[in-house]
Parts: sequence; C-alpha cells; structure tokens
Amino acid sequence: MDEQVSGGPMMAEERPMVDRIRGDYDLKSDYRPNKQQILRDYEINIRFLSVGCVVRVGCKEIPFRNVGEAMEEINRYVNKPYEEGQRWNKLFDSVE
Repeated sequence: MDEQVSGGPMMAEERPMVDRIRGDYDLKSDYRPNKQQILRDYEINIRFLSVGCVVRVGCKEIPFRNVGEAMEEINRYVNKPYEEGQRWNKLFDSVE
C-alpha cells in the first residue's frame, strides 16, 4: 500500500514564483531576449596576444590560436547571439 504524503501549500504549486507572478508564462521555453538586448547585456573584449587572441564575452574568456578564427566566431555571435550563446554554454558545460 502506497502512502500519500501531503505536501501542503509548497507542493500544491509546482511552478516557480516568477511563473506564478507572471501567470502561465514559462520562462525557460517562451521567453527569449531579442538580439539587441543580448548584445547590450554582454560586453565583448578582444585582447590580442603574440599569437592569437583572447575573446571575452561577459565573464567568459575564450582563447583562439589565430585572429581570423576569433573574428569568425565573433561575427557568428553578433549575427545570432542567442543561438551562439547556447552553443558556447554547451561547450563550456561539457568541459567541466
């Protein structure tokens, strides 16, 4: 016989507080900042080295062996910041 445990008010509502405040709005799947918002929120810096460079986007630093490759990646990010940000975050997470 399975016991049922009453979770009280916390268990009755499974959605996070932000979702309850904004209604049925699912932040993970529905909300997506526009291109300009993303580009404005994450500063991009390039530090050129003797060989290659380091590109910093927000708090992440990415070393590149050659400047041409870095510029290609920066252009991809500027053209599609949301998609490229997702791609790079997957790369960062896979290394940890």
